[in-house]
Amino acid sequence: MKIGIIGTGSMGTILLESFIDSGAIQENQVFVTNRTYEKARKLQERFPTINIEENPIDVIQKTNIAFLCVKPLQFPEVIDQIAPVCSADKMIVSITSPIAVQQIEDQVDCKVARAIPSILNRAHAGSSLLSFGERCSKADRELLTSLMSSISEPLVIEENITRVSSDIVSCGPAFFSYLIQQFIDGAVRQTKITNEEATFLATNMMIGMGKLLEKGHYTLPTLQERVCVPGGITGEGIKVLEEEVGLMFDHLFQQTHAKYEHERVKILQHLMKQP
Repeated sequence: MKIGIIGTGSMGTILLESFIDSGAIQENQVFVTNRTYEKARKLQERFPTINIEENPIDVIQKTNIAFLCVKPLQFPEVIDQIAPVCSADKMIVSITSPIAVQQIEDQVDCKVARAIPSILNRAHAGSSLLSFGERCSKADRELLTSLMSSISEPLVIEENITRVSSDIVSCGPAFFSYLIQQFIDGAVRQTKITNEEATFLATNMMIGMGKLLEKGHYTLPTLQERVCVPGGITGEGIKVLEEEVGLMFDHLFQQTHAKYEHERVKILQHLMKQP
């Protein structure tokens, strides 16, 4: 199997690193390109035997599966460029949410899927989100699912929950790392604990909590119940959260969906201008 990665930004690089580290593919099975050629070439300092190609067309022609890891608004340009070489035996995999699988299928003759990764996949943890086009056979679905299983827990989703699922899986680590940092900063401002001490304790708290959930000792609600003793200190802290969090997360999802819709419309407008 030969894997292509078009775009070596944050998520493209994470996929490359994760697939190779997991042993799912060998370095020489990977074909990479980037708009800035030298950025792709720099990856050979860490992965000497990966193949660096000059353009997306070469990547498609030399691989079985190619991951499109470019920014959403760059998609129409890349699709237009590779469409002539997207033969029926090829599969392209989008990692972005604003452009639907069906929209890409309308532009190319090959098989199309979507696999939205997470930064957590770098540790071979967390979920990834899969969607498949009509041309994908059972074998195609199993192949991509197996590949993503090497670095994540894949979940096949419907188109109508793509954005919210991506908010949780892909954006969630950034959202909650921000909250944890605010938690640390508050502790430092209000007490004599140092930033280093608070960061150490908070980081290990998060790791430990993840292990409790992973091993099935508690669910999120039962974990709260177990720690929050009636009349205790934790309960006082929960009261503050109940009062101040309010509809914060409702507003968060409203904002991410508004941005998603804005990008989706711009991409659709661009596609409609294509000959």
